[in-house]
Amino acid sequence: MIEIDKQIFREMVSFYGDAFHLPPLAAKIYAYLIFDFERNGVSFDEFVEVFAASKSSVSSNLNLLLNLNIIKDYNKIDERKRTFVMNEKYMKIRFEEIALKMERELAILNKLKDFRKPETVEEREKFCFYCKLFEKNIFTIKESISQL
Repeated sequence: MIEIDKQIFREMVSFYGDAFHLPPLAAKIYAYLIFDFERNGVSFDEFVEVFAASKSSVSSNLNLLLNLNIIKDYNKIDERKRTFVMNEKYMKIRFEEIALKMERELAILNKLKDFRKPETVEEREKFCFYCKLFEKNIFTIKESISQL
């Protein structure tokens, strides 16, 4: 069993459930894996025991996390059962997706600007500020990703 801080665990479950739109058990599994600091991995049976959940519930929530690339699984050489760990590349994947969404929104906004043709100086300045904010954040995210 992994040692956890219950208060931090509860905060993480709430945050990751909201941030990643995860069902409660999936958020608990992800938060629990974050406490696996040595990255030894957690077995399916340990999840069932720790969360007192049915095997089918644990299985479906693990599959959800695997499909979202939030966690990874592997088999130890001498064992049949799978072990689960956090995907250390997930933060990079997550921020790449954020940058892509921002780029798409910026492209749509530029098309909207071309269609609408803001008439007043105030409208043009406001739109220009908004686009620069997007561009600056996209640049910062991409620069940070290259360092991960």
